[in-house]
Order: sequence, then structure tokens, then C-alpha cells
Amino acid sequence: FALQRMTLFVASSIHRRIKFLSEIELEEGGKEIGIEFAALDLELHPLFVLRGGIIMNPIGAFNQNHDGPKWEFTDRPLSAVRMLPATWSTVGFGAFGKHSGGPWTLGYEAYVTNGFDGTIINNSEDRISLPAAKENAERFSESSNGVPLITAKGAVRHQRWGEVGVSWMGGVYNKFQDDGLALDKRRRVDVFAVDANSRIPGWGTAFVGEWAWVLVDVPETFIQQYGSRQHGGFLDIVQPVLRRRILGFDHAVLNMAVRLEYVDHNVGTFRETGGRIGDEVHAIVPAISFRPTPETVIRLNYRYIRQRDLLNNPPSITGGFQFGVASYF
Repeated sequence: FALQRMTLFVASSIHRRIKFLSEIELEEGGKEIGIEFAALDLELHPLFVLRGGIIMNPIGAFNQNHDGPKWEFTDRPLSAVRMLPATWSTVGFGAFGKHSGGPWTLGYEAYVTNGFDGTIINNSEDRISLPAAKENAERFSESSNGVPLITAKGAVRHQRWGEVGVSWMGGVYNKFQDDGLALDKRRRVDVFAVDANSRIPGWGTAFVGEWAWVLVDVPETFIQQYGSRQHGGFLDIVQPVLRRRILGFDHAVLNMAVRLEYVDHNVGTFRETGGRIGDEVHAIVPAISFRPTPETVIRLNYRYIRQRDLLNNPPSITGGFQFGVASYF
């Protein structure tokens, strides 16, 4: 049994065009406490809202939309926690806005923040790992190299057909100089992501998916175990099978769902043999979920994972049942 996290949301409308929002997360029963989001919004125009503070970078479909009660699955997607730094937030500022006309809505976000550091190539995972940078709490008080990380996302939504978003996050990750002394060239990390969600009218079948690419300028002295390219993503399919009064809950919903996942931590071939580099993982997660109310979900998952090592040896296979509860309160 595990209490993965409890999150406190605190917000205030200082003025009808000035708002403060925050998200404070307690993990592992309060063992770790972190401020994931704390920003002040100043609306100058619906298409131009200034935001400053601790910002959750808008990369892909999951990073900003990670609340447990929104999902039919107990664990976060593999691509979000193993390849992308799930719930990645940093200090900075920027702007966002949206415009609606008829059935269409257009939106964007763009921020300049503190960025990654050298731990994405020097870490205990022995591979390129963006999530390793989350261990550096100093990113909330200083930049590792003085070069900002830029994140931008644009999305278009149709009331009937759903939403498509495109996002990019990039900057220099290494400390390339110290007191004016050159230590290395500037090395970049860039992340590109495409995400989409839709629902079939009449059937209620919901689709949520994301695919991301990670490009890292790895030093030439590093062995091929540290690949410069990664990609992966997930697709969730959720089908309501029963909507009715159940056990005294007037608008209860029973769902069947499945999640398909894939991550390739090292895209490419070996220089010596031309053989394909492994270090990849596939997973499928069938699920049954019961929502007595839209804000509460009880879910039963079975997670089946096939993982190959760097040399593409026969995969290790793991599987297990997961039972969880998540709710807003």
C-alpha cells in the first residue's frame, strides 16, 4: 500500500483580472514537500495574460494535466516519468492566452524559465535522463549556466472533434563557463511533443495521446550507452459502458480502458556493428474504473511491461495488478 501524493490547491482572485494560483504536493506520506506551481496572473487581454512565478512548463499532454482523478490509471505514463520529467516546473515568467470563435478555440503559452543541468547526462540511470534534473532543488533559486530554458505550446480545439497541441522546450543544459573561463561548448537539449484528445459523439469513447522526441547534444567522449535521441509516448482509450444510478450515486459511470505505452531511451544503431540499439520498453495497461462522481475514481489496472536492455537481449517481462483511489476534495 502507498499514499503516492496529496496535493493542496490554493488560489485567490485578487482582482477580476489578477489571480494567484498554487499547487503544493506532499509525496510519500509527507516525506517530500514541493511547490509544483505558484504563479501570479495579470490579464491585459484574453490573448495576453502575463504569468510569473513557479511555472509548470507546458510540454505535451500530461505535464500540466497530471492530476490523478482525471485519469483511469493508477500510474503515470512511462514516457512522462522515464523520458520526460513529469510535473516539471521551474521559476520564470511568460504569457498565455486563448481566443474562441464559433466551435473553434485557439490557445498558446510561452515562458522563459530556469532550465536543466548536467545531471541529465551524469546520473545514476547510466543514460540520458531528463527526469534526473528534478533532483536539483536549486533550479528554483538559480540557473545552472545562466541561459534560460524556453517553452512554447500552441493548441487548437474544436467543440465536437477535440484538441491538437504542439509544444517545444529547449535550452543549454551544461555549465560551459566559470568566471569567464570556457569549460565546454554550449550543449543543448530540445524536446518536441505532439498531443491530441478527442471523443466520439454518441459512443462517448475518449482518446488521449502524446508523442515526444528528446534531442541532447552529448559529449563525444561519452560511450554509446548515452544516446543523443529518445522518443516515446502513450495512447489512452476510455469507453464508458454504464451510466446510471448505482449504489445511491445518481450519475455514476463504469468505464473500460486501455493504455498503450512505448519508450525508446536510445534511438540509433551501434557504430561498430550497425545493429539496432535497445534500451526500450513497451507496456499495455487494461483497466476498469468506477466513477461515483466525476471528481472521484476507483480503478483496477493490470500493467504488463516488456523491457529490453541496451544489447537487445530477450526482454524482461513484468506484470501486476494495481488498485487505486483518487479524488478531489
